[in-house]
Amino acid sequence: MRALQLQRLTGPEGLEMVDVPEPEAGDGVLIDVVAAGVSFPDLLLTHGQYQLKPEVPFVPGVEVAGVVRAAPAGARVKPGDRVMGFSFTLGGFAEACVVAPEMAFPIPETWSFEQAAGVVMNYHTAHFALHRRGQVRAGETVLVHGAAGGVGTAAVQVAKGAGARVLAVVGDERKAEVAKRAGADGVFLLKDFQAGVREATDGRGADMVLDPVGGDVFDKSLKVLAPEGRLLVVGFASGQIPSVAVNRLLLRNVSVVGVAWGSFLMQAPEVTGTIAKDLEALAARSIVNPVVGRVFPFEQGAQALRELESRQAVGKVVLKVKAG
Repeated sequence: MRALQLQRLTGPEGLEMVDVPEPEAGDGVLIDVVAAGVSFPDLLLTHGQYQLKPEVPFVPGVEVAGVVRAAPAGARVKPGDRVMGFSFTLGGFAEACVVAPEMAFPIPETWSFEQAAGVVMNYHTAHFALHRRGQVRAGETVLVHGAAGGVGTAAVQVAKGAGARVLAVVGDERKAEVAKRAGADGVFLLKDFQAGVREATDGRGADMVLDPVGGDVFDKSLKVLAPEGRLLVVGFASGQIPSVAVNRLLLRNVSVVGVAWGSFLMQAPEVTGTIAKDLEALAARSIVNPVVGRVFPFEQGAQALRELESRQAVGKVVLKVKAG
């Protein structure tokens, strides 16, 4: 089968299209991949900057959507089903991929493979962050950074599904339109989001901030938290890992909460079923409706990753692996 294999840790240019043996299903779900999601961890992997550091050569990609070729007894999916999946062992940038049975989910009838390819990691992360870690409540104000990206648009929709008022932060007007389309109640540009949040909340601040950016954004976000507010640390897309003087947390009665969906699943894989059921209900109400950005041909995997690296991506960037 064809696969995009990383042969050098030189960034996206280290990818090469090669022929590799097809994976064996074993106890997993074997998926004929139609579309693969392109994520920030994939980009970091190509530079050797992710916490997971496999030896080259390897096939990146953790998010896939396609058709089940084989599944073990007792799995929630069966051969012929349209499914979306997440692979802890990478391998998603290929014509076939194996995922654990608990990480394969049916695709709603109204969704395309391209939409489904970016759901499991982004939407499960957003749900885990907002509900499990942040304990979001209906009526609260949630501020989402990077709200035009894959995780950001997912967080906007999951927060709306929880009954929250959602304020979004983006880098430019083009991205502002994407955040609005995702369902944000208000959108601010990054350069002046603090003033916007204070005005929108009558000076009280946000009850929760979801931050996948880090750096200066983290520091500024602490200052717009309402009393008993929670700042959810989801990632460091800026490349800068911030620190905090804990006396600021004490004096203002606010919290900083770490969010690591993937590592939590290693301890409690059963949470995926609960999250999936909730997301399925939100999809049925058309609250969860994945926003797809650019779709690249399979051969243009490097260009897709560069789209993320340039910070120009909106919605979910996807590779179209084959027709389907």
